Amino acid sequence: MKKSIAVLGGDRRQVWLARLLLDDGCDVVTWGLEQGDAPNAAPLDQALAARLLILPLPVCRDGKLVLPLTDSQLDAEQLWSRLRYDQLLLGGMTGELSPRLMSDFGLTLLDYYDREEAQVANAVPTAEGAIGLAMEAADQTIHGSQCLVTGCGRVGRLLAQRLQALGAQVTVSARRYGDLAWAAVWGYARLRTDQLSGNLEKFDMIFNTVPALLFDAGLLCQLRKDCFLLDLASAPGGVDLDAARELHCRVGTAPGLPGRTAPRTAAAAIRDSIYHILEERGEPI
Repeated sequence: MKKSIAVLGGDRRQVWLARLLLDDGCDVVTWGLEQGDAPNAAPLDQALAARLLILPLPVCRDGKLVLPLTDSQLDAEQLWSRLRYDQLLLGGMTGELSPRLMSDFGLTLLDYYDREEAQVANAVPTAEGAIGLAMEAADQTIHGSQCLVTGCGRVGRLLAQRLQALGAQVTVSARRYGDLAWAAVWGYARLRTDQLSGNLEKFDMIFNTVPALLFDAGLLCQLRKDCFLLDLASAPGGVDLDAARELHCRVGTAPGLPGRTAPRTAAAAIRDSIYHILEERGEPI
């Protein structure tokens, strides 16, 4: 029997996800996405009756379901109590929520984003979107510029590669010696992340991917006034924004960049991750 699916809330990634699932012949309804012109909008009660519920990325913020494309609000704790133990919930960046829902409500919540294939696919539009934002904000070309990428994870590696291909002089900072060794193999200059102080003045553009406070007032005051710093890290981010404002630094923030610049591509990555989860559970869609 075809699995009924409800896509609840989220941003344009979830709108495209619903469309892609429909194109695949799935039985899909949506709720909380009306401002994104999502297909098959349904009342909440009808949506909550589906066997598979697809939640936003991230699922919650400040105790509420993430719903940027509707004027409605939905308290997460009230939502969980309305669901059945035989339903499967899939969400992004679920963190400690998954074990708590199982212990408190008997609900199964799996993370479609916490998979290697999803994060690698997601890193591509993040890197491309970051370069696009930098080109709009900076007063010079990527070609010939001195660029620093802090962090050598999936996004950092792809971003450094693409910056170098565009002719930038790329420096990568990392904490682990293994990552620094790979940076050397790929032809980048290297800095240890704990040794950034005193080595920032030459950079025209800095791309931070480290999801922890890195650029505090002490580092920010060392940036050139014309340097553009783009923070790509997820919440709480890697830049002290209050200090950046006081120091008049040129800082941009871009968490969740794929949802802004390439929602269709990001949605396809989520769809594939969902299919893989269902296949591994022996629950073909």
